[in-house]
Amino acid sequence: MLRVGKETGRLGAAIRVGGKRLAVALLAGSLLVVGLGTTGTAVASPDADPAVIRDWNTTAVATIVGDAGKANAEAFLWFGYIQAPVYNAVVGITREYELYKWRTLGLRSASPEAAAAQAAHDVLLHYFPASQGRLDTQLAASLAGVTDGAAEQQGIAYGAASAAHFIKQRSNDGRNAPITFDQAPAKGVWRPTPPTNTPFLVPWLSQVKPLMMTSSTQFRPGPPPALKSARYTADFNEVKALGAKTGSTRTAEQTETALFTTDIAIGPYQAALRDLTTRRAMDISDTARLFGAVDMSITDSIIAVWDAKYHYGYWRPITAIQLADTDGNPDTVADAAWEPLVATPPYPEYVSGFNGVTGALTGSLSRILGLGHGGRVDLNITSVAAGVTRHYRFASALNRDGINGRVWLGIHFRTADRVAINMSTRVANWGLNHYFQPT
Repeated sequence: MLRVGKETGRLGAAIRVGGKRLAVALLAGSLLVVGLGTTGTAVASPDADPAVIRDWNTTAVATIVGDAGKANAEAFLWFGYIQAPVYNAVVGITREYELYKWRTLGLRSASPEAAAAQAAHDVLLHYFPASQGRLDTQLAASLAGVTDGAAEQQGIAYGAASAAHFIKQRSNDGRNAPITFDQAPAKGVWRPTPPTNTPFLVPWLSQVKPLMMTSSTQFRPGPPPALKSARYTADFNEVKALGAKTGSTRTAEQTETALFTTDIAIGPYQAALRDLTTRRAMDISDTARLFGAVDMSITDSIIAVWDAKYHYGYWRPITAIQLADTDGNPDTVADAAWEPLVATPPYPEYVSGFNGVTGALTGSLSRILGLGHGGRVDLNITSVAAGVTRHYRFASALNRDGINGRVWLGIHFRTADRVAINMSTRVANWGLNHYFQPT
């Protein structure tokens, strides 16, 4: 229920969370969160449990991928949407890092665990209301680990305010806009590919307002190689030889790496971040910052990738190889029966979405860890498809496997992979240069 107070310019809101009635006051354009029994000056415990960040990341993956069925590029948008308000909910209390596009601080005595849980719950519930049962259950579990009292109540109120602020900020941001891909089929132009011939997936993602970038076009790369160029010819012949479903010259080790890249970008990358923050015993502020910086960089990178895909509309290897007799290049030979190792995703080739996500992950993580030795990332990543867990000490090794793997799958030209890594690394660096700074 919402009530207007007697004080001029003050708006109060009473909310109920888990049977507890909390008060939130809005004053003169800034927010002051007031919990019940707020009389002391105690500062939140430095031992606040960072596991709440990991628990809600796990819940977010289950909600977005499992419940909502977003096991595709759209998932990367939502991870950043969850971690941004969680980051604010934590650092607005601990004061260790600058807030993200918000000027409202929480009470120092508030519980950052309660704030993080409430923020994650409210944002997920807003965007995925069908998962209310899962989300309410997780919220009750998270709050059960927080001592009852004023600190918990203040944290809940501040987390709710963080979520509300973010949701308002993201209204009319371009999600689900009625955008279609209308380029007519021609040489070099993408068209739906076998076996499903599915139309361009979520083309609206190309024009969503980014979280940190100034626009979706800020880091748009130059065009893909011309069809008669030496670069295109080399890319074409490489993927034709190494990416074929049958008759490929690909080795067993290359096939394993290729399969490794088919299923790690969504759930396993998030699991690797949870494992990393646990092994390194990061506190709640650093954990929230790591997830915020990495996932928000990934969100902006996938928007930049989709901008390039939509703008250039470049054809996939399966189309290029089957129709090579139409490309005007005498050094490319058509094979009407050629198929890639795995089915081609339903969107244009240039640039690589997987490598856009990977470059954002490695670029932001190496900056966050601050190890300063060639971009260390220290990730354990498990692929069910390949049946292996790999440890990546350096960003360069994961980037290299991402680039090679998508070629060896037969779904990307090498140039699209390299450009995606470079572009998304720039996205991540820009984000870390402008946000997540220590106070």
